[in-house]
Amino acid sequence: MPIRYLIVDDELPGRSNLRLAMRAYPEWQLMAECASAADARAVLANGEIDLVFLDVQMPHESGLVLARELARLPEPPLVVFVTAHSTHAVEAFEVHALDYLLKPLDDARLAQAVERSAALLRGRQRAAYGAALRDYAQDGKPDHLNVRSVGRIERIAIDDICWAASAGNYVELHLAARSVLHRITLGSLETLLAPGAFLRVHRSAIVRREQIARLDSGDASWRLTLRCGAVVAVSERYLDAVKAAM
Repeated sequence: MPIRYLIVDDELPGRSNLRLAMRAYPEWQLMAECASAADARAVLANGEIDLVFLDVQMPHESGLVLARELARLPEPPLVVFVTAHSTHAVEAFEVHALDYLLKPLDDARLAQAVERSAALLRGRQRAAYGAALRDYAQDGKPDHLNVRSVGRIERIAIDDICWAASAGNYVELHLAARSVLHRITLGSLETLLAPGAFLRVHRSAIVRREQIARLDSGDASWRLTLRCGAVVAVSERYLDAVKAAM
């Protein structure tokens, strides 16, 4: 079965460039090109689409608005943002966009996005992707995170997280026996975690309160030893909160 996709971009050159670039993938079938979110809704209502290449900044409605709306569908299509602006990248991944491509399109990055999408669809992970989007759309604190890697979405229970640290564009989630990378900022992760269960100890680290075992000082610095054996730096800004938690 071909992979059916939709291009949503208010600018004709953007739509044309992507359509021409996608000719390199004959197993992908273009179902329609749309100049607005409203046009995209009409296409999505009348036919099944596997993936939407979606521009972020468009008149009347942004692609982020449409992506949040798609999150509420029972079986939403995969979303790959294609935009000239890098400033919305964090928001894009917070709505579980599968990828984020910058204009002008880079052939290698497009190939990576195509392969990542195909792997997810071949692995019959669309249901898991839909569950991840619905988790994003629901209110309240989640009890798990949906961590994506190539061809797979893994559900990580919040209760299994011992601590978390910034790792470039990702957050490294430290579990009891392993660690996994999750595409989210530490600040965004902090808003998802119950403050009664977790504590910010450094601009780059959050720990589970019940993991706190010992606080040590030395050479004008502070270190927190966790029950899992990890040692995490504590900054002066959060020192009083750590002492209070102990």
